[in-house]
Amino acid sequence: MIETLLHFAVQGQRVTGTLCLPQGAPAPVVLMVHGFTGSRDEMAVTGTGEGVFSRSARRLAQLGLASLRIDCRGSGTSEGDFADTTYEGQIADALAALQVLSDEPRVQGKRAALLGWSQGGLVCACVAARSQLPLATALWAAVADPVESIGGILGADVIAAGLKTGDQALNIVVHDKTIALKQGYFDGMKTLKPADEIRRYAGPLFVAHGLADTAVLPHAADTFLAAHKGKQQAWITDMDHSFNATQGPEMLDRLLDATAGFFKLNGLA
Repeated sequence: MIETLLHFAVQGQRVTGTLCLPQGAPAPVVLMVHGFTGSRDEMAVTGTGEGVFSRSARRLAQLGLASLRIDCRGSGTSEGDFADTTYEGQIADALAALQVLSDEPRVQGKRAALLGWSQGGLVCACVAARSQLPLATALWAAVADPVESIGGILGADVIAAGLKTGDQALNIVVHDKTIALKQGYFDGMKTLKPADEIRRYAGPLFVAHGLADTAVLPHAADTFLAAHKGKQQAWITDMDHSFNATQGPEMLDRLLDATAGFFKLNGLA
């Protein structure tokens, strides 16, 4: 396995990603998109020294698949201010990443899949539908209704205030840290309909969700599965929003293996 940084520009700002390559010839590739307030390695998996996405990238490489995990603008080490984060901005980042992969000689960029976690799943649903490029798409604990899921994290009072901030940043405490967001993010919560988007995606869809997920409630999976009309697979089990990663890697590894198997059955073998 070889990992290297990959940079590209979106609307004049640099996006940073980690390209993970398996041994051997250029391989099919998986684009991974992080969640709300997350970054490209994602949260720590207890007992491993790895993050959810960095571990997933390594295991994908062991299974013969390349991957690119990106920091959306304003997150991680990509350029931009997190306060300017919007759903449409993150969708633009992921669409640009797919285009970069299509021209990247170290991977088989025309044989690409999407994998999004939580808000990243919302982004991937939209990217899949708008581009029709992924041979397969995986949504892990994906947000189907931003008002319900993100609104449940932030609270109704914060949402109401956010819809009135204009170009001023609103400071919010999330997961014991303070972040700032502008009105564009809150407007997107009202207008973006991920399930309506996935209805237009013709490719195979893998939907994973935990019955113990309290951040994005399990019926979000039902919403995506009901909307999507093509080939699909549901992977529903007793796990939380982070795939029980605070208890160790076992559930995450099972999920990743199932996801990779789905990808390989649908054009990435």
